[in-house]
Amino acid sequence: MLYRVLKALFGGVFKVVFRPTVEGLENFPAKGAVILASNHLSVFDSFVIPLVVPRQVNFLAKEEYFVGRSPIARTRAGIMRAIGQIPVERGQARAGLAALDVATEVLRKGQVFGIYPEGTRSRDLRLGRGHTGVGQLALTTDAVVLPVALIGTDRIQPPGQRFPKPSRVTIRIGKPLSFTRYDGMAASPAIRRAVTDEIMYTIMELSGQEYVDTYHKRPDAA
Repeated sequence: MLYRVLKALFGGVFKVVFRPTVEGLENFPAKGAVILASNHLSVFDSFVIPLVVPRQVNFLAKEEYFVGRSPIARTRAGIMRAIGQIPVERGQARAGLAALDVATEVLRKGQVFGIYPEGTRSRDLRLGRGHTGVGQLALTTDAVVLPVALIGTDRIQPPGQRFPKPSRVTIRIGKPLSFTRYDGMAASPAIRRAVTDEIMYTIMELSGQEYVDTYHKRPDAA
């Protein structure tokens, strides 16, 4: 209920201020498990997508967003949970496995799980190599993969900018991808890579970004 209220409230403001162009909305499945795989240009991305698609999208979010006892911290945590953000640790192998477990649980409930296969935001606007977690999810659940390209969100809130600023954005939704031809092959690293690369290639076609076959590094890992 709170999700619908917040979406109605912020969605109207978003459309007026940022004048989004949404393409391919008819490709969004009306029901069933969906892995929404998107490029990642801004911290604002996880707010843009839920405001324009017809179903609630569950994203993983840094655990730091959910801690703190101040009224502001508690309000932030409440809003994050209301819009489908799920707290998760980052930077550890066990945390990565836990994230996949959370995603699998969401998908087995027939819901929508949003993921950025690049793992972190692109600082140079190029599309980086995808991590194979998205491939593993596609192979081990009954979910289809919905490729999404965000264009222009880097201008709303670039790295280091505290508050968003008005700028036009485009959200381009591709046709759902199914990988049932690989049933029973999820244990193969080569198959997980092939599935992930196909997803990334589709996102590249939608976004028009230059592709680089290397992983993006987090700022603290540079």
